Amino acid sequence: MANGTLLYAQSGGVTAVINASAAAVIGQARARKVKVLAARNGILGALREDLIDTSKESAAAIRALAHTPGGAFGSCRYKLKSLEADKAKYERLLEVFKAHDVRWFLYNGGNDSADTALKVSQLAKAFGYPLTCIGVPKTVDNDLAVTDTCPGFGSAAKYTAVSVREAALDVAAMAETSTKVFVYEAMGRHAGWLAAAAGLAGQTADQAPHIILFPERAYDEAAFLAQVKQVVARVGWCVVVASEGIQTADGRFVADAGGGKDSFGHTQLGGVASYLAGRVKDELGMKVHWTLPDYLQRSARHIASKTDWEQAQAVGKAAVQFALKGQNSVMPVIVRSSDAPYRWKIEAAPLTKVANHEKKMPNGFIRKDGYGITAAARKYLQPLIRGEAYPPYGSDGLPKYVALKNVAVKKKLPAWEG
Repeated sequence: MANGTLLYAQSGGVTAVINASAAAVIGQARARKVKVLAARNGILGALREDLIDTSKESAAAIRALAHTPGGAFGSCRYKLKSLEADKAKYERLLEVFKAHDVRWFLYNGGNDSADTALKVSQLAKAFGYPLTCIGVPKTVDNDLAVTDTCPGFGSAAKYTAVSVREAALDVAAMAETSTKVFVYEAMGRHAGWLAAAAGLAGQTADQAPHIILFPERAYDEAAFLAQVKQVVARVGWCVVVASEGIQTADGRFVADAGGGKDSFGHTQLGGVASYLAGRVKDELGMKVHWTLPDYLQRSARHIASKTDWEQAQAVGKAAVQFALKGQNSVMPVIVRSSDAPYRWKIEAAPLTKVANHEKKMPNGFIRKDGYGITAAARKYLQPLIRGEAYPPYGSDGLPKYVALKNVAVKKKLPAWEG
């Protein structure tokens, strides 16, 4: 065994392929004879010294992990503040790392997770503790800076495009005597990448989705309702895809649920699709159906993108390689070298260029009228949903997913009182 332990943790909303990254991390570390512990429920597990011994899992279980959705070790939404404001918590993390000889820390998540990995690396340096911190990219929102795309997005994008295309066929069949308007809500607080992916479902103005609402464009209700009316008059029915984070010109979330803030300090959103459906019904008198896929769009491993699955494993493998080379405070990112054929590679990017940065939809990806995607967006998105990475199925007709043992490591420190 190599000297030292590698600690891996998952953070934020899980995806259909985050466990593929985990499987690659563990597999690559085992090949290098490095011991791997996992923190239960993300950074909280590290603070609580609630650690899992992955060596207790068989090679077959780790292979099966690569096609199992969810977060095998548990995740969390828990944002650490500045080094000064949360000094005691950061010092606790170092105590846990020292107690278990953790020399490499890999945090698999989005913007806030990259920020946490960066801060932990800064603290370790200040205390003279030899620790290499790596951020492993993951988010269905596709809003991480530097990387061409984020593992997790491609599969959610594929689910979105497929679902919108299939639902559109249903609406078209029923429009004469029933539903005229269908509203689909996609995840995306500040960036409209998932909503944009729905645009892949159709090729022309008369094919669904007919209207896409992006957070990058201010929501104008009068203009939206007029657009719906025009589409129904022309096509006979209308499919609308809306990002959950669309805002009015004054910056108010259309779907602000009034529920305060979550643990990351984000406004809790709730039901933009139901709101839009209500406005269409009340103002236009049309029969409307709406859907909120919510967790379905990010957990749909049964229709994962092969491209996404391969990239999730690639960043996991590279994260271990970077860590063992001592490339501190970096994230393995995906770099596109060609659109057609689609070619990509993995490079190391400084966490300082990723943490607290947000990648929104470029202006050139949104149609001039604000209600659809451009050819440039289609060129970018199409390769990301290409290919299928189906999980194995059992005789019961259901996917065969693995449940790990998650054997706890014996604690060495007093309980955390945080």
